Amino acid sequence: MKLNAILVEDEETSRAILKNYLNKYCPNISIVGEASNVDEALVLIRNNDLDVVFLDVEMPYGNAFDLLDKVGNIDFETIFVTAYNHYAIEALNAHASYYLMKPISIDELIKAVDYVTEIRTKEDALQDQVLVPKTNSVNGKITIPQQNGFEIIDTADIMYCKADDNYTEIYLNNNKKKLVSKTLKYIEDSLKEANFARVHKSYLVNVNEIVKYVKGKGGSVILSNGKEIMVSASKKSDLLSYFK
Repeated sequence: MKLNAILVEDEETSRAILKNYLNKYCPNISIVGEASNVDEALVLIRNNDLDVVFLDVEMPYGNAFDLLDKVGNIDFETIFVTAYNHYAIEALNAHASYYLMKPISIDELIKAVDYVTEIRTKEDALQDQVLVPKTNSVNGKITIPQQNGFEIIDTADIMYCKADDNYTEIYLNNNKKKLVSKTLKYIEDSLKEANFARVHKSYLVNVNEIVKYVKGKGGSVILSNGKEIMVSASKKSDLLSYFK
């Protein structure tokens, strides 16, 4: 698939080298713009439908992280390209897809592009589609502790679970809600044999109830009852693994 990309690099020579490598070794990358500073990059990002941004860290009048902060809702992948390895942790915290060191290794560049291509291909396959889980039904039951015993619930009746400190709110498909004096991690472990995905630190969703995935850095899922739940970037790959 073709990926729309911009190059954000203040050094013209470095930008030219990267552009040449991409044109020669990564034919699925379509370079739609180049920027030498944060302000120029921000204009390109806001005016183009981008799949990936190749981003140098140090630039005049700001750096890569300033740019990402200004963008806000990031719906593209980011490949950092820098001569400095001490930004790696910050890049990881900014959910970078890949971290390339200068001078650029052609093999590493190809790996980075292949990795981003795989991510975007999966997202496009899911975008605006009604999703079909690999398993068509969820079997089994879960016991919910109560003051005078416990309640048995069919796992198929659970839409999603939401963390509430040391409690968990369990939302059922009959619009009822159960408050359980157990952590979300406890509920997740109890449902490990069923099709439930931890899409966020605060949410566990019944994969069978997902009807749509909305693209973004992490994106979001729409459940059959219309509920939209954000997906954290670190959980996206786990979620996508449930689908064909």
